[in-house]
Amino acid sequence: MMQADWVAAWLTLQLAGVVTLVLIPLVLPLSWWLARGWGNGRGMIRALVNLPLVLPPTVLGFYLLVFLGPESWVGQLTQRLGWGLLPFSFSGLVLASMLYSLPFALQPLSVAFAAIPEALLEAAAVLGASPWQRFRQVVLPLSRTGLLNASVLVFAHTVGEFGVVLMMGGNIPGKTLVLSVSLYNHVEAFEYQAAEHLAAIMVIFSFMVLWLLYGFRFRGEKHA
Repeated sequence: MMQADWVAAWLTLQLAGVVTLVLIPLVLPLSWWLARGWGNGRGMIRALVNLPLVLPPTVLGFYLLVFLGPESWVGQLTQRLGWGLLPFSFSGLVLASMLYSLPFALQPLSVAFAAIPEALLEAAAVLGASPWQRFRQVVLPLSRTGLLNASVLVFAHTVGEFGVVLMMGGNIPGKTLVLSVSLYNHVEAFEYQAAEHLAAIMVIFSFMVLWLLYGFRFRGEKHA
């Protein structure tokens, strides 16, 4: 691997780590509401948050560029606050990756929350546990497999992103150039040996992630 590829690899790991650490806690309330809440709007919300599963990533990246660009009210607000523009920045990559990986966090958590017996929550309430105590001491421990699955999927999905990060971050070495875009650059430059090395690394990484994921899932089902 070239020096620039190592920099891209480190930036990719940073991006995946930040997205995972920020997205998982933020999506917990939404996952709980979709799994155990009430109201007629859950179907529409579920369809909205799962749009990235069927929407081309370039479409999502385009709308983010428009929504966060210098002509939008959001872009003008971030500039007035001294944050600069989010497009073509690491912060913009984090935001775009969070939106694109949202379904991969939501699905495992919703399934885990829905599987918790209502009787356990009622028993905790009878014993005087507050809603926050029930969630922290009953729901989260029983949902650890779902939390692990969601974290692994979000991390791996962020590592493999291409279209949305290319649209939102561009191709700035050391700032927004991630592994998937670096691979694309090698192919465009006819540097097939370097492209083969990067592609092989990403294939091995993806396989190891899925192997670990299914291994943990099998252990969880066996324990259950």
